[in-house]
Amino acid sequence: MLTLDKIYHASYVLKDVIRRTDLIYAPKINPECEIYLKPENLQLTGSFKIRGAYYKISQLTDIEKEKGVIACSAGNHAQGVALAATKNGIRSLICLPDGAPISKVEATKSFGAEVCLVEGVYDDAYKKALQLKEEKGYTFIHPFDDEYVMAGQGTIGLELLDQLPDVDVVIVPVGGGGLISGVAYAIKALNPNIKVYGVQASGAPSMLHSISHEKIECLNSVYTIADGIAVKEPGTHTFDICSHYVDGIVTVTDDEISTAILALIEQQKLIAEGAGAVSVAAALFNKIPIKGKKVVCLISGGNIDVTILSRVIKRGLLKAGRSYALTIELLDKPGQLMGVSKILAEMGGNVVSIHHERASESSDINGCYLRIVMETRNYEHIAQIKKALIDAGYNLS
Repeated sequence: MLTLDKIYHASYVLKDVIRRTDLIYAPKINPECEIYLKPENLQLTGSFKIRGAYYKISQLTDIEKEKGVIACSAGNHAQGVALAATKNGIRSLICLPDGAPISKVEATKSFGAEVCLVEGVYDDAYKKALQLKEEKGYTFIHPFDDEYVMAGQGTIGLELLDQLPDVDVVIVPVGGGGLISGVAYAIKALNPNIKVYGVQASGAPSMLHSISHEKIECLNSVYTIADGIAVKEPGTHTFDICSHYVDGIVTVTDDEISTAILALIEQQKLIAEGAGAVSVAAALFNKIPIKGKKVVCLISGGNIDVTILSRVIKRGLLKAGRSYALTIELLDKPGQLMGVSKILAEMGGNVVSIHHERASESSDINGCYLRIVMETRNYEHIAQIKKALIDAGYNLS
């Protein structure tokens, strides 16, 4: 079972392997509290997973090491196992869901592992890994439901308490539960007064449902941009530890996650993947009681697929009221566009694109529609622009 001694031992084993990530003060995330970020996205493999994977592999017997190791992952555990195995001179095979970002697949290969792509999501890759384990005799490295893996992740909790002893609240991303189990166990063992909250994507709330119904539940499907925590079913051990040591679990939407990713880029110059940003999203949108508290948000990873980063930023801009599309019904005559442009310029709206089209057959025969996409400061700014247009006699649709 997981013990504090194991977590301290893991800390000793990992001291020359992992980066001891600093705490970063981030006052703009939520001005009502004192927020610090623990950027595990700056870890050697881009996520916290190297901690648990390396400690687990370091504790294998010589016979287990000779067999080679196999793992399943949405991407981050894969890279952790690959690097840990290579550093220990062990062969590794990683089963990844075929929807895993190409960047994570290639990074896993670059750390020295063989890769087996499996159709479906993480849970399908898990089944395939167990099948190959039985067929080939590999040693299986579970991504979260393992005492040594959890102990490795728990070293983050020890670091947090050393860096900010008077922390009030720690917010942790949750997929299968390995990270929060290790962190919560370490923190509660040393200071039970500190609150530990978990955050899941609203499209993959497996631990939340399981804790709420007091039994492990498997979701029929998961859908979220936070692929690193898109897990259908929590682990047996992680469910038990979360039930005893975690103070609550909340969910955030993909739009809220996108806003958090954008905030981290703009305010902190940090790149977080969807799974890594859920803790910040929870603080940003007040999903957890943190007013007046000292809070640490754990950014679990930064291995976001760069091909979707622009889409995520666009969603974040929309959610934050930084981008807005306006449709105006006009008479099709000279000077109409000039009048609209004058108001937008006076109100400080920055036009990104304009589309003009004749009205449909159901509208006035002399009518037309003007669709404008513009950059705005926030929702209040949008309301001011709309009011100015309406006051000037324009019809918004």
